[in-house]
Amino acid sequence: MYQAQENRYDSMTYGRCGQSGLLLPRLSLGFWHNFGSAADRENMKAMCRTAFDGGITHFDLANNYGPAPGAAEENLGRILREDFSRYRDQLLISTKAGYPMWEGPYGRGGSRKYLLASLNQSLLRMGLDYVDIFYHHCPDPNTPLEETMGALASAVRSGKALYVGLSNYNGVRMTEAASMLRQLRCPFVINQNAYSLLNRTIERNGLKEASGQAGVGIISYSPLAQGMLTDRYLHGIPADSRAAEGRFLSEKSLTPEKLAQIDALRQLAARRGQSLAQLALSWVLRDEVVVSALIGASRPAQITENLAALRSAPLSEEELRDIDRIVGA
Repeated sequence: MYQAQENRYDSMTYGRCGQSGLLLPRLSLGFWHNFGSAADRENMKAMCRTAFDGGITHFDLANNYGPAPGAAEENLGRILREDFSRYRDQLLISTKAGYPMWEGPYGRGGSRKYLLASLNQSLLRMGLDYVDIFYHHCPDPNTPLEETMGALASAVRSGKALYVGLSNYNGVRMTEAASMLRQLRCPFVINQNAYSLLNRTIERNGLKEASGQAGVGIISYSPLAQGMLTDRYLHGIPADSRAAEGRFLSEKSLTPEKLAQIDALRQLAARRGQSLAQLALSWVLRDEVVVSALIGASRPAQITENLAALRSAPLSEEELRDIDRIVGA
């Protein structure tokens, strides 16, 4: 039986999720694409152990994470039973529903039918009585927002979720949803959106500012821009990479201009004694509105490297200006 490191909380910083009482580790472990049905079981266990031993208490999932859809939750359920059952109350586990999950008219969207059925399925796959955060994964223009928010509130009232979150909403839609959830007395604590120094959409669509005003935290996914903010593509495109497979990252995105930007950022990171990935994480976590960054990993060493970003000095105003100049922000 796995025994967690006794000093696992010593080096991790935990941030308050907006104005709630919930604390998130500054780095969280995402299960998006490396915990599927074909993944190596021992490697998955090793990544979870490395994360938790480093103070990462938050494991983030969704109903459709795999591949195949549902596989990540099933694999986490097995890992929880075999390794982490004694630590359940020290873990924060989140899942989501919104994107297509099963065939027919009830397997996607934001309806009460879909969200609550999906949550029940997720709990069965993971072997849990409740999740700590249940998200609506993406806006559904075909379902009244009141219905979707009412379903999230029902998940909390039933005891199957402790808090709720929204993912991929913009500032205006999130503000409308937050008002409804306040009226329902539902603890809405977190927005999950893509955010990196190469992707600043939440600054342009008002989500970042509106989250601060609403007292709701943000957790960033893809803080490394699908691997572009690493050394992985500076010397060609590896055969096993996302860009080579066209999986979530197009080879066409890696233009000479983009690669020159990435190399300039790498040089800035080196002057700080960081890797490019560590610089990217330091940038995302530079203020308190972003309470945590979701890291993906295919092996434990990547998690260890990312954790080292938390020990780096804060970015100076001059460095922040240099980053903006490099990326043309």
